[in-house]
Amino acid sequence: MNPIVITGIGMINGVGISAESAFEALIEGVCGIDYITHFDASGDAVQIASEVKGFDPSSIMDPKDIKKSDRFIHLGMHALKEALADAALEPQSGDAARMGVSAATGIGGLPMMQENIEKNAFGKKISPFFIPGSITNMLAGYASIYYGLKGPNLSSTTACTAGLHAINQAAKTIMAGGADVMVALGAEACICETGIRGFSAMKALSTHNDDPKTASRPFDKERDGFVMGEGAAALVLETLEHAQKRGAKIYARVAGFGESADAGHITAPATDGPVRAMQAALQMAGNPRVDYINAHGTSTPLGDANETKAFKAVFETVPPISSIKGSIGHCLGATGIIEAAVSIMALERNIMPPTINLRTPDDACDLDYVANTAREKELQTVMSTNYGFGGTNGAIIFTKAL
Repeated sequence: MNPIVITGIGMINGVGISAESAFEALIEGVCGIDYITHFDASGDAVQIASEVKGFDPSSIMDPKDIKKSDRFIHLGMHALKEALADAALEPQSGDAARMGVSAATGIGGLPMMQENIEKNAFGKKISPFFIPGSITNMLAGYASIYYGLKGPNLSSTTACTAGLHAINQAAKTIMAGGADVMVALGAEACICETGIRGFSAMKALSTHNDDPKTASRPFDKERDGFVMGEGAAALVLETLEHAQKRGAKIYARVAGFGESADAGHITAPATDGPVRAMQAALQMAGNPRVDYINAHGTSTPLGDANETKAFKAVFETVPPISSIKGSIGHCLGATGIIEAAVSIMALERNIMPPTINLRTPDDACDLDYVANTAREKELQTVMSTNYGFGGTNGAIIFTKAL
C-alpha cells in the first residue's frame, strides 16, 4: 500500500495564531487560559476559558461570508489556509476532483445558534444564514468552496474525538482510492453563555477562577475539571508517491489508527474502549515501540485516572506522556487534530511538550507525564489519543518519514 504522509500543518489556539507560534508557546509552557472576554461571565460559577486572541477573520475570509458564518468556521479556515500554504498545495492548479476535505467539530456554531434562538424567543427576526452558518458540515463546505476542493467532502461530529476521527477518515479515503490528497480539518468555538453554562451545569468544568493560569491541571491530584478552549488545526494528507512527485516537504507518515466504542455510559469513560483503540492503532502500525504519547488528559478526576489505567493495560513499559490542555484548555471537537498537529511537530523536532501545572502527585496518575518542562528526546514514533462523550475513542500513530 502506498504510504500516507503529512505535508502541511496549520494551527490556531489560545497560545498562538500559527502552527509555529502555538508550538513554541506550548514548548515554553505558556498558558492561554484567562478570564472570559467573549461575554460577561463575572457572575457565573465558571469565569475562565482559553480564548484565541489577536485573530482577524477578515484576513482569510470575505467580510460577507464572515457575517454569514459562525466563529468555528472562521478559525477553521485560518488553519486551513496555513496548512495549504505550508504544503505548497494549490488545488486549482491540480486535479481538484482528486482533492477532498474531512472536517470535524464537536458542537458547531453554538454562539450563532444561541443568538438566533434568543431572537426567536423575543419575537425578533431570525437570520436567513442561521442554519447554513452554524451546521457542522459547513466547515467542510466553506473549505471546498474557497479552495476548489472537489473530491470527497466529509464531516465528523464525534464529540472530543472528532478531530482525530477526521484524520482517520481522510486517511481511509486515500487508502480506498477516493482521493490523492485530503485535508483533515477541525475547529471549535463554544465559549459563549450556553457553552460554558451547559458544561458547568454538568460539573465538568474547573472552578479555579481565582487563578486561571493553573486551573487546568492534567493528572494533578488537585484537578477539578477541564477548562474550555477554542481553536482549530488542519493537516494535509497525501500518498507518498503524490508528495514525492510534486517535491513536497514530508513531516511524518500515518502509520496506524484505531477506533472503538465503550458501549457504556454517555459521559463517564471506560478503560476497555481506549485500550482497544490503542491496540488497533498499534497493530495497524506493526506494533512499533512508541516513544511519546500525546494524551487526551482533560484535567478531570475520572478521565485522567482512567486514561492512566488504559495506558498501563496497553504498554508493558509506558512511554513518556503529556497533555497540552493545561496550556490551551479543552478545544472539544478540535482537540484531536490540534493534538495530532502538536504530536507531529514534536516528532519532527525531537521534543516533547510539557504537562504544565502538574505539582501535586496523585496515586491514580503515577506515570511520566513530562511535568512542567519540555523534554528533548530522539523520537521515531508518537501516538495521540482522544475520547469523547458517548464512549467514542480514537488513537493515531505517526512515524518519521524515512
